[in-house]
Amino acid sequence: MSELPAHRLKRLQMRSMRRGIKEMDILLSAYADRNLAVMGPAELDLYDRLLQENDQDLYQWVTGQVAAPAQFAALVGDISQTHQKE
Repeated sequence: MSELPAHRLKRLQMRSMRRGIKEMDILLSAYADRNLAVMGPAELDLYDRLLQENDQDLYQWVTGQVAAPAQFAALVGDISQTHQKE
């Protein structure tokens, strides 16, 4: 059974807010609020895969401590700029 688009957006929003590391909760929920509704299916697929990664790794990628894997590099770069765009 396929997930309804509205349910998918809600699920991704919740997974962005409830990470385990408060800093990632803040960064990812802000990014999700700003971007999820306008993302296409392929972009949502990539974001969904990113949310499956470990918070410790995500935090290091977003803060630039460690380079993100190539498949996530552009997305992580956009996430890291979220608070600077506000």
